[in-house]
Amino acid sequence: MKKTLAALMMLAALCAIPAMAATTTLTGVVTDDMCGGGKHMMTGKANAECIRACVKEGAKFAVLADGKTYILAGKSSEVSALAGKKVAVSGDLKGNTLTVISIAAVR
Repeated sequence: MKKTLAALMMLAALCAIPAMAATTTLTGVVTDDMCGGGKHMMTGKANAECIRACVKEGAKFAVLADGKTYILAGKSSEVSALAGKKVAVSGDLKGNTLTVISIAAVR
């Protein structure tokens, strides 16, 4: 009985490890996953305007940090307000998708 209880407690502890995953903070520029870090397609328009238009057409907000593009999930109105700007964004990173907990402009 004691062995079974100990095994169940170990299993419960192992299942809790993903829930304790550390928050990731990235610093980069808010863009979209279609244009990424490249040139935006709306010539004569501000990058922020192009980013918002691409998202409206189905692209996803992203952040270009350290040469990589990470998809941003959640808090879309806050992310949209910072389109084209350098930000520090924190959240839970799974693969290349960061679920946003907080985002703020940086210099």
